[in-house]
Amino acid sequence: MQFSKRLDAFGEEIFASLNDKRLALEAEGRTIYNLSVGTPDFPPAPHIVDALVNAARKPEMWKYSLRDLPELKQAVCDYYARRFGVEGITPDMVTSVNGTQEGVGLFALAMLDEDDTVLVPDPCYPIFQGGAFIAKAKPYYYKLTAEHGFLPHVADIPDEVADRAKYMIVSLPANPVGSVATPGLYEEIIAFARAHDILIVHDNAYSDIIYDGERGGSFLAHEGALEQGVEFFSLSKSFDVTGARVGFLVGRADVVAAFAKLRGQMSFGMFYPIQMAAIAALTGSLEGVERQRMLYQERRDALCDGLEAIGWERPNAHGTMFVWAKLPGGRTDSLAFCEELMERAGVVVTPGASFGPSGEGYVRMALVLPPEGLRAAVEAIRAAGI
Repeated sequence: MQFSKRLDAFGEEIFASLNDKRLALEAEGRTIYNLSVGTPDFPPAPHIVDALVNAARKPEMWKYSLRDLPELKQAVCDYYARRFGVEGITPDMVTSVNGTQEGVGLFALAMLDEDDTVLVPDPCYPIFQGGAFIAKAKPYYYKLTAEHGFLPHVADIPDEVADRAKYMIVSLPANPVGSVATPGLYEEIIAFARAHDILIVHDNAYSDIIYDGERGGSFLAHEGALEQGVEFFSLSKSFDVTGARVGFLVGRADVVAAFAKLRGQMSFGMFYPIQMAAIAALTGSLEGVERQRMLYQERRDALCDGLEAIGWERPNAHGTMFVWAKLPGGRTDSLAFCEELMERAGVVVTPGASFGPSGEGYVRMALVLPPEGLRAAVEAIRAAGI
């Protein structure tokens, strides 16, 4: 059997590989601290669960959905005004996606032709480059470096590259590096995109997990953004509904329509009970979201303070549910370090190299244990002499 050459662009799925090793160690009776995958351990709010359960009891809710409910699209429009202060979002500027992961992949197929160029952050969440590979396009990696606070620095992108790029993916707060936008950054990116006729595609999955008194927002709140870009907005991390795969593409109506046209060839839409749960999340109280943000900050402090205390360089961790840690002791091979850390300390993290060329030399740690669990993980690392 000859499989598609597209598969040649993808290596072994790192999360699956690490999970196999973790299961083997657990079978030996080892204590394991799994900080590899960003699945929240908080439960969804009762009103969200009730909305889904009540809807699932109705037979008509089990038919093909085929479309987003008008109430759902309006809920997104109203949420953008209430939460982000973005006026002017209309239902034709909104479409649901089955999670940002799938959404970014389909977006690449809708927008890119073979050999087109797309600007991708490096390090980045893997689907950002994976979408380009699926579409047989060419990612150009713009580096997120410690020198620039792990933030986009558009001045380093050559004009000839920018001129041929179709769109630029921006992800803030940024997975995996934990950086958040600074004042004026979005305006700089929008001006750059306008000068080179580039669409901005913003990933806004972590707008509600930002620390130290900062408040997350939306790229679309900035002047010129509604003309220059779109945003993937996710309920997964803010409302702890990762498995339900609830996300939206919001922004320029022509881009949203092109995406929806392609998606309609592959999907019958979002399950109606999940749509009802999403409406409940978008229209309900946000007090629980804020309480959760503070709990994540406690976890961030427990992990970063602990690692610094045992001699690691303090990780970059200003937002998201991850910290981005430089390998200790002069190590340079992130995959080898992850295997060493798992074997010697029972701590499972993700190698930075799996997030792009510039991720080498780092690891990503997920804040998926309470503070006492994270302190125990740090103690296991210290006891192992790492």
